[in-house]
Amino acid sequence: MAFSEVREYQYGDSIRDIDWNVTARFNRPFIKIFEEERELTVMLVIDVSGSRDFGTTTRLKKELITEIAAVISFSAIQNNDKIGVILFSDKIEMIIPPGKGKKHILRIIRDLLGFEPKSTGTNVSEALRHLTNLIKKRCTAFVISDFIDNSFADALSIANKKHDIIALHVYDKREHELPSMGLIRVKDAETGREAWIDTSSSSVRGAFNRKSKEALANLDATFKRSGVDVAKLPTDGDYIVPLMNLFKCR
Repeated sequence: MAFSEVREYQYGDSIRDIDWNVTARFNRPFIKIFEEERELTVMLVIDVSGSRDFGTTTRLKKELITEIAAVISFSAIQNNDKIGVILFSDKIEMIIPPGKGKKHILRIIRDLLGFEPKSTGTNVSEALRHLTNLIKKRCTAFVISDFIDNSFADALSIANKKHDIIALHVYDKREHELPSMGLIRVKDAETGREAWIDTSSSSVRGAFNRKSKEALANLDATFKRSGVDVAKLPTDGDYIVPLMNLFKCR
């Protein structure tokens, strides 16, 4: 229920709705009028850092992110909700103010398909802080990212107190499990750093898997402490079922 206006008390009005400050000022009773708020604002907070260009199976992470954003956007306009977008790397790259209509949704999809970020790094905290300051009224915000940057716990807790934050964790299985392919050269898409890795070594693969599991456990703990719901969406699987299960739980 959202506050609408103040008017003079009429016979039959509930005394619980009396605005005592206004009543004292005018020396006659006034009540607060409330209206049910049906229109919601949905924000897509989308990671456009360099790591989204990774994918080893059917699609890249950025292709999956765009598809998920399109599905959520069309769902929002079906409910007559407004939808806006914040694109971020290690800074805010673009903001599309909340709007309605098919043209607005097509603009969001077009920008996601063709957008080239100015930076390749990731700063989830900066995006969450910007969301908190930008959107004054409570909204539902989908943060779509691979969450490789896991230093955003404080910003997430603050944002989730003001808004309803939902995390959509996009990942590729090769980020967590290294196959045996011999000696390979790898490059960090965000820093540009390159290295040679001997994937035929079981100790190397084991260390990689342990570090990945530790990072995932820390990420899950961050979401749990902040009270944020999360869905894990793989590049090589169906994302509809995890999304539906998330909404059923909510």
